[in-house]
Amino acid sequence: MKVTILDDYFDTIRHLPCFGKLAGHDVTIWNDHLQDLDPLAERLADTEALVLIRERTHIRTPLLKRLPNLKLISQRSVYPHIDVDTCTSQGIVVSSGQHPGTPSYATVELTWGLILAAMRQIPQQMQSLKSGTWQNGIGDSVGGKTLGIYGYGRIGTAVAEIAKSFRMKVQFWASDDSRERARADGWHVPESREDFFATSDVLSLHVRLYPSTRGLITAQDLAGMKPSALLVNTSRAPLIETGALVSALDAGRPGMAAVDVYEEEPVRDTSLALLNMPNVVATPHIGYVTKDEYEIQFSDIFQQILAFDAGAPINVVNPDVLT
Repeated sequence: MKVTILDDYFDTIRHLPCFGKLAGHDVTIWNDHLQDLDPLAERLADTEALVLIRERTHIRTPLLKRLPNLKLISQRSVYPHIDVDTCTSQGIVVSSGQHPGTPSYATVELTWGLILAAMRQIPQQMQSLKSGTWQNGIGDSVGGKTLGIYGYGRIGTAVAEIAKSFRMKVQFWASDDSRERARADGWHVPESREDFFATSDVLSLHVRLYPSTRGLITAQDLAGMKPSALLVNTSRAPLIETGALVSALDAGRPGMAAVDVYEEEPVRDTSLALLNMPNVVATPHIGYVTKDEYEIQFSDIFQQILAFDAGAPINVVNPDVLT
């Protein structure tokens, strides 16, 4: 099959052990990012199997209608960036494994990296040292503080387990059913949503982005947080009401934020407000970007291509296309 891999920024994938799975296939790898319709359609004109790295490129209806040779889109995790209904009508199989039972430990690690970096002011202290002014302030410890986790899933629970080692109190908020599961598993769940936001010293978001969760965190929620609190988002930016986080930080509730995700990616505009606020630690969506995580993800993605090529597609999110 003619396989195209998009957005491999650092030419990493061909060097992964799992890349050998594609031996015998005609593979093209692109290391840049392209979203403009005409050049992207030209780039993908002969593609039969398209490999995506998360949501880096949006695969929308106008593009899909210009790709008559496309038979398969293979990726991992959620797919809000793909017009799945159009894929079905065009006869394109979308395979996307949801890796049940296995969290992205790379994202868990980055979440903790951001928590510690923000609370201890590590980026600011580094800059102060490099500028010759030595220390520039006093950070905060996490021990004894309350970690609030919004979302009771694989990543959130893994983050919570690590919090025990830092002597933190942990509490959860989520959907009604998930809160009941959290209580049953022995975790603390506040009496109300308002209490959850008001009592969390560090609040970390771990919710998948669906139409129903877009704007889940409102300006009112943020306004109820402590002036000393830290909000961490390694999930998806649109979980927070548009513009609400910047306004909340300007108003001083919460007092800090650490973010790895943005409304529009990749971010090229250095004037973006979040990048220029002294109370924000920002990273360029690297939660899942480690060699170890790539090996896990692309083993699954390439296995989906092999299964499709063998006539037995797996992890199909639009099963109607098969009939």
